[in-house]
Amino acid sequence: MATKKTSMFTLTERVTISAIDVATSATIDLGSYVDVGDRQGLQIHSVDFIFQGAAAATSIIDSLGNGQVMVQVTDLNRGGLVFANDRALVASGVLTHDNDGYLSQATDQYPDNFGKGSDDGRYVVNDQLYITALLDQSSFSSDVNVTVRVNASIVTLGAKDFMAIAIQSTAADN
Repeated sequence: MATKKTSMFTLTERVTISAIDVATSATIDLGSYVDVGDRQGLQIHSVDFIFQGAAAATSIIDSLGNGQVMVQVTDLNRGGLVFANDRALVASGVLTHDNDGYLSQATDQYPDNFGKGSDDGRYVVNDQLYITALLDQSSFSSDVNVTVRVNASIVTLGAKDFMAIAIQSTAADN
């Protein structure tokens, strides 16, 4: 199906949320990794989310009151958070906090680890990954930062496989 051109590497991007109930977004540019002429795409192995406060040394607990931080990575720009059945969804995460000491990342069950084998992974042939984050709560004291870490490899896909992924992506755009 796919032939690896590189070993696994990590792409990172940080989103700073500074308002409640306002979708904050960022992108990861994949233009250097995807080449339609050579049927070259990105194989995503896993996606990790790191939640921090206003500064790198600030705990997320110092910034949050009661509420949730939601974040998603998609391969199409949807302009906001999407449902789990959206084909553009690559990964998602939720951090829930309440002042009584409850802190959880387990409320979001979407699998962000795509397997251990060389053929396992989510293949992307679009030139951007889109990150959307939202703070849903009544109060917070300072900015909340979410860092997205995408572990990926560059692969060359067979002609039929590349076409199938491109068609699926185009169909998901409608």
